[in-house]
Amino acid sequence: MKNRLPIALPFILVGSVSLFSSCSLMQDLADRAQGNNRAFIAYWPPAEGSTRLKLAVKDNIDMKGVVTTAGSEYFAKNNPPAKKDAACLAIARQRNVEFVGKASLSEFAIAPSGINEYFGTPRNPMNGWRRFIPGGSSSGSAVAVATGMADVAFGTDTAGSVRVPSACCGIVGLKTTFGLVSIKGVHPIEPKHLDTVGPMGKDIEHAVKGMELLQGGFASLYATAKAAKPSGSSIRIGRLRLNGTAPEIDKAVDDALALAGFQVVELGDDFRAHWEKATADGNTLAASGAWISDKDYRLKPGISTRSRAAILVGRIEFDRSYKKAISRQDDWQRVLARVFRKVDIIALPTIQTAPLSIPPDLKIGIIEARVLGFQNTVAANFSGNPALAMPIPVEHSGVDVTSLQLIGPPRSEAWLLNAGRLVEAAVAD
Repeated sequence: MKNRLPIALPFILVGSVSLFSSCSLMQDLADRAQGNNRAFIAYWPPAEGSTRLKLAVKDNIDMKGVVTTAGSEYFAKNNPPAKKDAACLAIARQRNVEFVGKASLSEFAIAPSGINEYFGTPRNPMNGWRRFIPGGSSSGSAVAVATGMADVAFGTDTAGSVRVPSACCGIVGLKTTFGLVSIKGVHPIEPKHLDTVGPMGKDIEHAVKGMELLQGGFASLYATAKAAKPSGSSIRIGRLRLNGTAPEIDKAVDDALALAGFQVVELGDDFRAHWEKATADGNTLAASGAWISDKDYRLKPGISTRSRAAILVGRIEFDRSYKKAISRQDDWQRVLARVFRKVDIIALPTIQTAPLSIPPDLKIGIIEARVLGFQNTVAANFSGNPALAMPIPVEHSGVDVTSLQLIGPPRSEAWLLNAGRLVEAAVAD
């Protein structure tokens, strides 16, 4: 959700570098530096020959001295530079990683397509004769990683905003357990129940490196998981099948699980019904969050028509269903807890089809609704559980890869990444 025109950014400070420029000049420089793929709102090319880990940060996460635009013309024109880093950047600062830029996103992080009409929509590297959506809202983070401009990126995930762009762009993305990573200094959507920060990388190894920058001691947790579950045969996978999934996508998931050698247990209709209800409730909370967090901006100049509409829809959902949805959250968490006494991980596709094409007439409202319908992500946000999206091969879908989603109990990020490691090795053979 977005709009746009030329804008003026105040001082942007990056280490000892300072730049005063209009947004149009900033974007022009960023475009040329990044090959015009629109992954970044502000891009700082790494030093030639640098071997430091390159980190992209979604531009709804505060970075000291840099304007946090949240993908919005209004914020870019009116917000001062952040006075301090968001809490989630603390370890990265200590490790002296190379910050390569603030990654683009849907305005206010409330559009699942990843389209941004003001700053420009990041270009999905899987584009051929069809122009695919990059997925949102962490679209720039996904494109930066997929194109090699960043080794690791931080995104935020309220209803799938790390996993959907990861699925659309063929990379790995991890939604962390709700509350595990501080969201202080992150522009919110629904911070009381849904919002999370998570890592994105080109493969499992880089997602692990990203997680090590977000959780102290994660390397040890990951080593423990690898030692405890060195092969797929020791891991029980609950396979969830959802109506509307393209047959080739389901087959790709089944093939990947079989190649990894997991013990696969089918989850039945009763659990699917609970999942579908949790998805509806999670969507209610996410939509309401647009109203809760952004209602004061709906009449500001430069806010896109699409964002205004989403905020007003959020008001309707908030008045009609928000409290009822929250009242069912504990029940959904108990349902999942019972399932995780029988299986270690739940598996299903991240998205139900190949990535959608961007419509030439940019009827964005239609495509946003379609993306909401084809993503299988929000139920994990509603429960707060961690969830991993990772690429796996697919045949006859118009693209070479689709995305497997693995969901675990709270704080099982290391175990999910270990399972992902086994899948990655199996499908590569």
